Amino acid sequence: MSVSPTPDASGRVPLTWQRGISTFGIGVIGFMAANLVPFMIIALVDGHGLTPTAAGTVMTACLLSTAAGCLLTSRWSARSGRYVVARGGLFLAAAGFGTAALVPLAPVAIAGIILGGLGGGGAISSSGAALAALRNPNRMSGISGLANRAIVTVVLALIPMFGTGMLSAFGLLALLALAFALTSGWMPAAAAPDATEASHATEGADVGQSTAAAPGKAPVLVTIAGFSLLACFGLWALGEDSLWAVAGSMGAGNAGIGDADMGIMLSASTAGGLIFGAIASYLGDRLGRTIPLLVLLLLGGGLKLAAGLVHDPGTYMLVIIAWNTVYALAFMYVVSIAVALDVRGFWSAALSGTYLIGSAFSPLFGTFIAETLGYVPLTLILSAFSFLLLVPFLVISRVAASVEKEGAAVDTSDAQFNSDGQFNQAAIV
Repeated sequence: MSVSPTPDASGRVPLTWQRGISTFGIGVIGFMAANLVPFMIIALVDGHGLTPTAAGTVMTACLLSTAAGCLLTSRWSARSGRYVVARGGLFLAAAGFGTAALVPLAPVAIAGIILGGLGGGGAISSSGAALAALRNPNRMSGISGLANRAIVTVVLALIPMFGTGMLSAFGLLALLALAFALTSGWMPAAAAPDATEASHATEGADVGQSTAAAPGKAPVLVTIAGFSLLACFGLWALGEDSLWAVAGSMGAGNAGIGDADMGIMLSASTAGGLIFGAIASYLGDRLGRTIPLLVLLLLGGGLKLAAGLVHDPGTYMLVIIAWNTVYALAFMYVVSIAVALDVRGFWSAALSGTYLIGSAFSPLFGTFIAETLGYVPLTLILSAFSFLLLVPFLVISRVAASVEKEGAAVDTSDAQFNSDGQFNQAAIV
């Protein structure tokens, strides 16, 4: 039996190729600047004569601008403005990064990079909100992470082929933003905030999709869980990305790994994320999310501590590869929690903004602790992030599960009756 293109009682719709390309692709483009930071720093140093510290400061400003854009537009993306936010954000990103790529004046390029980051925040916000409109949050979050790693891997391989300059590092991102702006109308629309809006047609090119009724105001418990999730995710990002910021220097200092080993380690980490992201996408909600997240946070904390204790190059590389794989999977499960909390996507829209705030400060935090206290105390502190955040993450996960269960119960009862209140046997075939 074919899957209906209309939403279920909870307001979620099935995944189609158009919805997937737009929703996942726009999110990847919004995050692309964060993934290209090493190349962009090199481009700023070589192209405009900035010091590495100054170039790093510019990119921190870019990431903070992205976080601000994401947080400021998250409520709009969760309601009626999803398509406007997506198109506006992508066009602003294309204009900003395109200016940085083409104009040889350092102040203009810096301003363009910061504006481009702001536009990327809108892309992340709209994509995160749209993700919540798709059925099976665990599977959609897994596919989203898989798409991110796959596209980023290709882009990271392409840029060195054209030279690590302003045109390749920023120009390619500008072109991608323009391309995906054309797909923004394919994203699933937001669910109506109340039953009175359920009869209105949705905006955009998702023809045939009608909005389902959704609660106008979230229960207090869900609201507390949502804000707690945002705060915890920002702190978790700080703890995870601080290790990534010092992984190279710690590997060289503690384990004696070289540049070639570092390249192998990073490539293998990406491959691990792709493989296990595909597995997570396939499993969907079969394992739930609370127990897998518990296991992943425990493993992540242990592996972060181990990274500061090992001195053999091969062992260190294996530890970092395993940690980065666990990190990618945990990220997917946290996103699925945010998606499950609200079908309109407010929490999943804002989630990436708080993540980027933590990520933006992680290089400063990681290097400062490492230089002041050493690598072992650093990894001890970073592992404590995982262990301390484990409890609130699990409590929030249970709240999200109860929200999903209530939505499924409504969907099951509604599916058995037609619009006239008569029993619909075909709905349960």
